[in-house]
Amino acid sequence: MAVQIEIERTATNHPIPSWRSRLWRYGPLAVWLAFIFFASTGAMSAANTSRIIEPLLRWLFPNITESQLLGAHFAVRKLAHFTEYAVLALLAARAFLTSTKDLLRRRWFISVLVLVAVYALLDEYHQSFVPTRTASIYDSMIDTAGGATALIALALWRMRRRN
Repeated sequence: MAVQIEIERTATNHPIPSWRSRLWRYGPLAVWLAFIFFASTGAMSAANTSRIIEPLLRWLFPNITESQLLGAHFAVRKLAHFTEYAVLALLAARAFLTSTKDLLRRRWFISVLVLVAVYALLDEYHQSFVPTRTASIYDSMIDTAGGATALIALALWRMRRRN
């Protein structure tokens, strides 16, 4: 049984999506943006994430040294930056590719990349006001690289699927 979404039409017969279809398209993106904002608070500071990551690493690698543990914790945190912005890029691409706005749909790649880069910079700026966090332009670069990597993978997948 197919689900029907009520769609109004403009004077030029272009569909105007209902609020449900907009929510379906942009809701996950908005939730993920809120999650990233939460992750840049003190709740996800290195001191707090070490309570989870370090015991897990000690369990997985019982002979790990303290310096190796610090390095692994650092690597996990940077990988989290990369991954959270890759997810952001995919959610934004999902929203923009299905948008009724021609500009967003036609220029989805650059629109998403700009969104990722700007949000990464704003995230680090926000962290500069959080006492337990350290703002770093390098983290913004990691974030943008994560988004760009996901976008390139998606663009390649879309090209391959078309052929």
